[in-house]
Amino acid sequence: MTDLRYDGRVAIVTGAGGGLGREHALLLASRGAKVVVNDIGGSVAGDGLDAGPAETVAQEIRDHGGDAVADTNSVATPDGGEAIVRTGLDAFGRVDILVNNAGTLRDALFEDLTPDVLNPVLDVHVHALFHVTRPAWQIMRGQGYGRIVNTTSAAGLLGSPRKSNYGTAKAAVAGFTRVLAVEGAEHGIKVNAIAPIAATRMLTQHLGDTAEGRRRDPAAVAMVDAIVERLDPALVSPVVAFLAHEDCPVTGEIYTAGAGQVARFFTGRTRGYHNPTLSLEDVRDHLAEIRDETGYTVPTGPSEEIAQLLRAVAAQS
Repeated sequence: MTDLRYDGRVAIVTGAGGGLGREHALLLASRGAKVVVNDIGGSVAGDGLDAGPAETVAQEIRDHGGDAVADTNSVATPDGGEAIVRTGLDAFGRVDILVNNAGTLRDALFEDLTPDVLNPVLDVHVHALFHVTRPAWQIMRGQGYGRIVNTTSAAGLLGSPRKSNYGTAKAAVAGFTRVLAVEGAEHGIKVNAIAPIAATRMLTQHLGDTAEGRRRDPAAVAMVDAIVERLDPALVSPVVAFLAHEDCPVTGEIYTAGAGQVARFFTGRTRGYHNPTLSLEDVRDHLAEIRDETGYTVPTGPSEEIAQLLRAVAAQS
């Protein structure tokens, strides 16, 4: 079988100055894509500005025979999002792929969550989706083709302590992905998401906070370090690249990837319990049946979920 390539395609990768974003950009470029390397060069918390990381990665791509430009506009503002997409148009004339990877982390217990800890995280993980994706979407719609890969997290899909801001934002990414997949279908645009597990600055900070909070013993620290060594960010990028390829057959899906293992996250619906005169006590008495995962289904959207409800009602009539 032939190798998957991106010749003639233009990709924008946000947060590409290091970690996961850098690996995504390098892989896409190595397979022929022209890449906009976006990064403001800030800290894990999003503070500071430094053009160096984006420039370094763009130069690395060029040194290996690829084509790339650096962009240091912020994803967190409408003007910044427009400018990032404009960089792609000005440099390469089109935009085919958008990888929304930029992120920040500001962990806090919920009772300590203040607006200055909450809002910057929402700006980069939620508002940025609209700021960057919308101008790219207009281009993709016009050309009848596009691939968008968003970045969610198990912190939002499954929950994680001290991450009510980050988890909320990442859960929003999942909903955003599902809606855009539906809206993009008739325009040749496919939208999926990745929930990566990789040794990045964000994971390092999280593990450091966890270690301090739990005061783990040296053996536990060594075990975690051994696991982290296997979480090469480069092992996530093939999944992102596949979802960004024209041959990708899926849309509206979420994949988790880490250490070379790939799996799919999905939302399931149990068969449940039905009673046309449902009472509070019925919910209590039949909770096990309601929660029983035997025979679960995976609705593709609200209409299918309602159809399943109607079939359950009809079966009891």
